[in-house]
Amino acid sequence: MELLEKVQLEIERYIGRLRTEQHVDGSWRYCFEAGPVTDAYMMILLSTLNSQDKELIPLLGRRLLNKQAANGAWKQYDDDEGHLSSTIEAYTGLLLSGYLDRHDRHMQLAEAFILRNGGVEKAHISTKFMLALNHLYPWPAFYPIPLFLLHMPKFIPFSFYRWSSYVRTHFAPVLILCHRKFSLRKPSASDITHLFVTRKYRRLNRKGRWLHVFSKRRRANPISKAAIKKAESYMLQNIVQDGTLSSYASATFFMIYALLSLGYEHDSPVIQHAIRGLTSFGYPINDETHIQNSPSTVWDTALICHTLQEAGLTTEDPAIRNAAQYLLALQQRDLGGRRGNASVHLAGGWGFSEGSTANPDVDDTQAVLRALTRLADHQLDYREAWRTGVNWLLGMQNDDGGWAAFEKNSVPSITRLFKIQNFVDTAVDPSAADITGRTLEFLGSHFRLTMAHPRVQDSVHWLIKNQKKDGSWYGRWGISFIYGTWAAVTGMRAVGMSADHLNVRQAIDWLLKIRKSDGGWGESCKSDIRKEYVPAPYSTVVHTAWALDALIAVHEQPTEEINKGLANLMEWNRQESKRSSYPTGAGLPGHFYIHYHSYSRIWPLLTLSHYRKKYKVCSL
Repeated sequence: MELLEKVQLEIERYIGRLRTEQHVDGSWRYCFEAGPVTDAYMMILLSTLNSQDKELIPLLGRRLLNKQAANGAWKQYDDDEGHLSSTIEAYTGLLLSGYLDRHDRHMQLAEAFILRNGGVEKAHISTKFMLALNHLYPWPAFYPIPLFLLHMPKFIPFSFYRWSSYVRTHFAPVLILCHRKFSLRKPSASDITHLFVTRKYRRLNRKGRWLHVFSKRRRANPISKAAIKKAESYMLQNIVQDGTLSSYASATFFMIYALLSLGYEHDSPVIQHAIRGLTSFGYPINDETHIQNSPSTVWDTALICHTLQEAGLTTEDPAIRNAAQYLLALQQRDLGGRRGNASVHLAGGWGFSEGSTANPDVDDTQAVLRALTRLADHQLDYREAWRTGVNWLLGMQNDDGGWAAFEKNSVPSITRLFKIQNFVDTAVDPSAADITGRTLEFLGSHFRLTMAHPRVQDSVHWLIKNQKKDGSWYGRWGISFIYGTWAAVTGMRAVGMSADHLNVRQAIDWLLKIRKSDGGWGESCKSDIRKEYVPAPYSTVVHTAWALDALIAVHEQPTEEINKGLANLMEWNRQESKRSSYPTGAGLPGHFYIHYHSYSRIWPLLTLSHYRKKYKVCSL
């Protein structure tokens, strides 16, 4: 069978599969799967609040055990040797929930790994924070981010309200908890002092009592009281319909502890609502459950709706109609949620999750706009929503020409004063090649802007300025250089940059240079940590689709590399394997990576559709 015939059949197979997986409300709901942190935190929370769910804890526990490596560690990605903080979190969740005791073989293996790698003392600050909340680690005498930043007006560079929306959401409860040095401990809870390497950290009770007295004196300060009240109000105002804090499980865990520290009872409506919201984030995987940190329903639905249209479905198709109606209802209609960014004066964007409407972001907005473009050509309600969304998107362009994920003109330099692990990675939101490239591709393909437009010129200039010497671009929200390079190349080509342009040629040469011997592409999450390309031990479905799509955007005729890669892509994706499950989404460098279960459906189908369209294959 000719390759083009196989492409056609594969496109039809993907379409059929996606039709059967669409929900009645028009959405697609796939798992947003990450490491053990949310599962472990949920087990600890339910146990500590004496709210043990007889069904949920075993389901979470089974997932944790099935994810443990032979060396006793938990990993963030397949070629990770073992992640210390993840292992401590998983161990603590299994222990405090009572699912396993410390003498179990799995726990002994984990304990040995933790001690070999420096013990709890070497854990990430977020892990230590979780342990301190449960009286398992001493609160520091001084926290590097002072509470008074909540009093600073927005025009002050280091004001709380100038941080990214992600950090504001998480640090509102964190600042309360750090100021009050709050700990919650079950009388019968186990301790983890055996996981400490140095003796000074084992003197937990005496130090904890001293800090508790110290924090009482600080709580009497009227300025601190006012700041805590502001943080409390910020949390309560950003609770979404499902009870979670801005649709983040991680922030919701912290919010529950913060509310308890402020005197809320365990059975108060707001806390019980939050716990139900967290439970609703559970995604069943075989006989296990995973607590998603932030369900990706809007993101997945937008990408699939657009991809199906690229594959040949019309706007009259029920799958497209239902998905579009679902997306239309989730557009931001007012500015109530954009309290933190003084540069944003328009509503009209979309968020990542159903509860993220009040906090839209650039990538989700351009994804939804792609999905709605064809409908906007014919229907007034979609046209108005589309125009509003495009205006919001254009309004989010940074002064440097690029686009960031959440914020406009975020100020990066001042945050380096706060010596907290990964704080700079999250507190500020600078222009990113992946966001800029994908936005540029939308503006070229769907808004018909070209290199003649000043906004496009600024954007292309930013991309050229930020291209690496080897021809690649770093992608902030995907793994990593393949992702960024694909986004930049397809974006620049969409607005009319020549395939022979030096920067495009350098990017394509780099992609061909890193092509693996099996004809595919694969990149390790280690790239995100080292900030340089590191190959994965094998080709992945998603990386291969991204690389091929970039090549297709440049070549007028299919090349040998494109054809071989495409044949492999179709073969590899016919069965679940590590090629399709390797994390290709990035959250927090070194600590949070995502396996989007939707990606092995979306990106191969989009690439196959572009191949068919570019190389004159008949339509469906």
